[in-house]
Amino acid sequence: MKRERATTLLNDMLNRLEEGAWPLDLVDEILVFGSYARGALNPSDVDLVVEHRRDDRLTSEFLHALSYGRDPSASMKRALKGNSRGLQIHFGERKTLEAEGFELTLLWTRGEPIGAARARLAAIAPDPTAGRAPRDHMIEAFDGIDHWVPRPVRIDLTDLADRGAATICQVQLPDAQPTHPAAHEALNRWSDTSPLRRAAAAVLAHLEAASCPLDSVHLHGEPVIGSRYSDTEWQTGIGFGWRYYRSLFHHLQEGTDWFEVVRPTRTQALHTLHIAIQDRSALSRR
Repeated sequence: MKRERATTLLNDMLNRLEEGAWPLDLVDEILVFGSYARGALNPSDVDLVVEHRRDDRLTSEFLHALSYGRDPSASMKRALKGNSRGLQIHFGERKTLEAEGFELTLLWTRGEPIGAARARLAAIAPDPTAGRAPRDHMIEAFDGIDHWVPRPVRIDLTDLADRGAATICQVQLPDAQPTHPAAHEALNRWSDTSPLRRAAAAVLAHLEAASCPLDSVHLHGEPVIGSRYSDTEWQTGIGFGWRYYRSLFHHLQEGTDWFEVVRPTRTQALHTLHIAIQDRSALSRR
């Protein structure tokens, strides 16, 4: 991403913040770090730390999202980013990042006019010698897709791999269609042009080729065969875009593996992480 584009995204965010609509009226502080803050001309994205409080409405949405395996920060992310991509937001991680040695640059704090944030943004000068910041918490499986794996996810998965609890590898799934009638029925959750349908078809076809029984597969929040309320222990979980990431560790306590299509698209490569249990006792020490 060109630096000019990154700066535009930040100014657009400040415009939204200035309007003060919910939930942005709950934001206390925004800081920037990483390659953009160091002046890189072509940052991969812009890393931000956002500290905010919660009111009853945001708390209710947070708990509801957790209970359904969804992103609990979705409302705040949408309010800050709109429909644009390129801002990587880390909520409530200031102390953790500072303890790890990251240099954070204050952009805005509650009580200040937005003009102060714009002045600080303008003061972050481009530096042609500043390359992209190296990613922390990296394993080989993240190569080439790390910008689609949020930092908290990288931390958790790297820890699993380091402790030998699971093996994690990146696989490239080709476009394919499963043949089992139940798989076709499961795909009807999505329209023919949905990127989620394309991703689901590719993973189910991959599992069929590996002779994985579909009655043990949990597909993006729903079983392929049977009811979510049954006592079945789903052996293989499938998720898209980290929406059900918070269910992953619960699934691995009983199941065997998980396929995460990190960025479902209609036409581009289906980058997928395969997370397989190696030592369940190590998983329980998480």
